[in-house]
Amino acid sequence: MLTKKQLELLEFIYNRTQNDGVSPSFDEMKEALSLRSKSGIHRLITALEERGFIRRLAHRARAIEITKMPNLQSNGSKNFNPRVIQGSRPSQPSDAMSVSSDDVRSLPLMGRIAAGVPISAIEDYTQDIPVPNNMLRSEGRHYALEVKGDSMIDAGINDGDVVIIKETNTAETGDIIVALVEDQEATLKRFRRSGSSIALEAANPAYETRVFRDSQIKVQGKLVGLILSLIHI
Repeated sequence: MLTKKQLELLEFIYNRTQNDGVSPSFDEMKEALSLRSKSGIHRLITALEERGFIRRLAHRARAIEITKMPNLQSNGSKNFNPRVIQGSRPSQPSDAMSVSSDDVRSLPLMGRIAAGVPISAIEDYTQDIPVPNNMLRSEGRHYALEVKGDSMIDAGINDGDVVIIKETNTAETGDIIVALVEDQEATLKRFRRSGSSIALEAANPAYETRVFRDSQIKVQGKLVGLILSLIHI
C-alpha cells in the first residue's frame, strides 16, 4: 500500500506523461506536492521505484517510466499497459531452510518491508506464521516481514518472500538489516559503514547504493532467516 504522498506523486507523473509525453522535472514535482525541498521528492521516487511502480531510465534526463498503477480498475483508465519482464526466479540462498519442520514457533507478521513505512509504526500485526526454531539463532525478540520489491533479488530475497528479523539496534558491515531512514522510511538493505557514513546497498544492479550520515540511519533489526513464499494461515 502506498502512502498518500507516494500516490499523489505517482498520479502526477502518470498524468503529466500521458498529456505531455515526458515526465515532469523534480522542481515541478516539488511544487505539485507542496514540498519545501527536492530531497522529499527523491525519497518518494526511491520508494516508488523499490515498490516496482516506476523505473528510472539511466543516462536520460527527466526519464521515469511507470511500470504499474495501483488503482487502474477503480479509475477506469484503459490506456496504460504495464511492461512485463520475463525471466526465471533467482536461486535461493545456500542456507535457506524449509518450513516443513514440526519444531516450529509462531512469530508475528508485522507488515511489508519496502521504502515508505517506518517499522515502528507497524505494530498491529496481520497474523502469526510458523517458523522453524532452528531459524531463530539467538534469544531476543523476532518478527516477520513480507518483502515488497526486487531490490534484494541477487541475495535470493524476492518479492513476496518473508524475512525473519531479530530486533537489534546495531549491525556489522555486510549484515542485511531493516533500516529506518531519517525517521521516514524503512527498507531492507545490506549495511556498510565507512567512518561516520553508512551505505545502504541493494542486491540488484538496477538500484544505486544510498549513502547517509550516521545520524540519519537507525538499525531496527537484522535478517536471520528467509521463507521463500508467504505462508497463509
